[in-house]
Amino acid sequence: MLLQAAKFVGAGLSTMGLAGAGVGIGMVFASLVLGISRNPSMKDEMFRMAILGFALTEAIALFALMIVFLILFAV
Repeated sequence: MLLQAAKFVGAGLSTMGLAGAGVGIGMVFASLVLGISRNPSMKDEMFRMAILGFALTEAIALFALMIVFLILFAV
């Protein structure tokens, strides 16, 4: 009973990584919009960097989600 409660608390705390990744993705694309508005000629280069930043930030979210599932369902 106590172990199950501890699993739920640990999984809930691990989901904070998902919120942080959401904020990070928002910051990546906000910076993209700001950069393109300042220098439209660099649009293609900035878009490639933004997609790379998005992928790396999303990877952190997937790692956090994987930890949540490991805490909940690992034997």
